[in-house]
Amino acid sequence: MAEQKIFAGPRIRRLRMERSLTQTAMAEGLGISPSYLNLIERNQRPITVQLILKLASVYGIDPHELQAETRGSVAALKEVFSDPLLAGELPGDQELVDLAETAPNAAAAMQKLFRAYREQAERLSDLNVLLAGEGRATSLSAARLPVDEVRDTFERRPWCFEKLEEAAELLRAELEDGDDLFVSLKAWLRKEHGISVRLLPVATMPNWRRRYDRHSQRLFLSERLSRADQLREVAMECCLIRMRDALALEMNALKLSSDEARRLARFELARYAALALMLPYAAFQQAAVRARYDIAAIAARFGVSFEQAATRLVALQRPGAAGIPFFLMEVDSAGNRVRRIGAAGFPHGAFGGACPRLVMHDAFFETGRVLAEAVEMPDGTSFLTIARTVDGPQGGFGERPRRTVLLLGCDLSLRDQVVYGTLLPVAAATPIGPACRLCERAGCISRAEPPVTRPLGLDDMVTGLSVFDFQ
Repeated sequence: MAEQKIFAGPRIRRLRMERSLTQTAMAEGLGISPSYLNLIERNQRPITVQLILKLASVYGIDPHELQAETRGSVAALKEVFSDPLLAGELPGDQELVDLAETAPNAAAAMQKLFRAYREQAERLSDLNVLLAGEGRATSLSAARLPVDEVRDTFERRPWCFEKLEEAAELLRAELEDGDDLFVSLKAWLRKEHGISVRLLPVATMPNWRRRYDRHSQRLFLSERLSRADQLREVAMECCLIRMRDALALEMNALKLSSDEARRLARFELARYAALALMLPYAAFQQAAVRARYDIAAIAARFGVSFEQAATRLVALQRPGAAGIPFFLMEVDSAGNRVRRIGAAGFPHGAFGGACPRLVMHDAFFETGRVLAEAVEMPDGTSFLTIARTVDGPQGGFGERPRRTVLLLGCDLSLRDQVVYGTLLPVAAATPIGPACRLCERAGCISRAEPPVTRPLGLDDMVTGLSVFDFQ
């Protein structure tokens, strides 16, 4: 295998200038000709292993720095140009390399400016949340990626799509009678559209959950998926085919700003429609009430996963037939919020969901166990929260599986209707906040950031429980 050539001209030129050397003097120290050094500095010749070792011995530099410096700077510049504000100006990789190598100080200044811009954007977002919680709407906004726009849209509207519910009921009525919905959906695809369904091993589909081959009229599913996830993928394909008009109407009502955002929303709506097809509204709601919203029992009753049953509970908000107004949040082990949806819009101001004291963070240490807890916000609003880990597609040997935590919540006043609420110990609710930057609870040992609304209490004579204690 050919070795990768290393072009490090600008760095060698910078090394020479830092030591106030001429090309002739540096070439003499390295045992090469001035003309060859000139070609190296202009990136017209790669540096050899022997020359790297000579640089290390003569000038005491780390050979790895010749590559690591540019790699790290290029990665940071890619992050800068991935921001929606600069997405249209994204240069090619070689242009980023040239910028990092020929103007490293300018590249570092650009990264510093970008960090300051991001910090100010976060502060504006925090201020917007505070003002919105006080009933004062603002027009503060920032450039967003399409995925952020879609997530924000779904978070701030009711998680119930009436046209998709109606279309799902019509499609369900067309299916052949039988206890196995997976078999019925496959029969419908073959009979109505000539599409066959086939499971493929991980080696054949290493990167896909589902793939539809239009030429052979075959729908391929990965064996990574559980039975419940295979059912959802088949149901999703049926919905994409049968509910095009309903999906288009619901998507247009969202008023998204770009084609990419509309495409993302269409797939999210198709996943919603698939659950509506798998778990018919009336039957699911009746089962949920009888089981007192015991998610595991409901999932077993319909042969679906815990995640699918929990997500469907949030959608039980049909006018005239509404259930408990649950909201849902999903986070990964790094604390990233994967999704947030709510019956009438995720309660940002009343709940937030970014407090490190929430029970969902403990769930990662108790895999598969349902954890319930009552929590209280600074304004006295209380919620019942339910958290449990859920696993993604099955990984291969040596591959770490994807594991997230679902947090389902509702107003604490409804606890008597939910099995988890009646099992809670009679004790005070856990005090939490919307997020550290927006929370003014004093003496919190879990605080990770200072509040933006209060000055820090910097006193040489007093040490608080948190380094971010405030006045």
